Amino acid sequence: MLIAVAAAVIVAAIVFVFVFVRGRQEKGMGAEMKNKSGELNGFLDRGSSFRGELEFEDTMRIDGRFNGKIMSKNELIVGESAHIEGDVHVGRIAISGTIVGKIVAAQRVEIHRNGKVYSDIETPALIIEEGAIFQGNCVMGDKKPATVTNIAAKA
Repeated sequence: MLIAVAAAVIVAAIVFVFVFVRGRQEKGMGAEMKNKSGELNGFLDRGSSFRGELEFEDTMRIDGRFNGKIMSKNELIVGESAHIEGDVHVGRIAISGTIVGKIVAAQRVEIHRNGKVYSDIETPALIIEEGAIFQGNCVMGDKKPATVTNIAAKA
């Protein structure tokens, strides 16, 4: 009887490991690579380079070198080791690396403390952390006319 219980425990452990590993493989890079817009569906790692046009759904992360045009309605993450030269048209962008070119973001641009941006930016929201470098022009605003509310008058 003791052998039967031990065998059942071993079989259960093997099934658990198989299901756990298989579930992580089916999700691409695992749950830790998910963000607000969905799963990470593309990655250009450090030491890699790409030249051309890139279109993606969900989220893309670049840690290598990219030269060309990037287009998406969703999020681009620019890692610390990334160097991008070209035009970037995305929904959101978080920058910790270097970008030289033009950035158009439908929702927002975030330049983190290690980010270096030598580019013109067009976006409704711009966040620049202390220590970041931004050299260029910025045009902020929506395509729709803004509604202004006087909070002080309501008090």
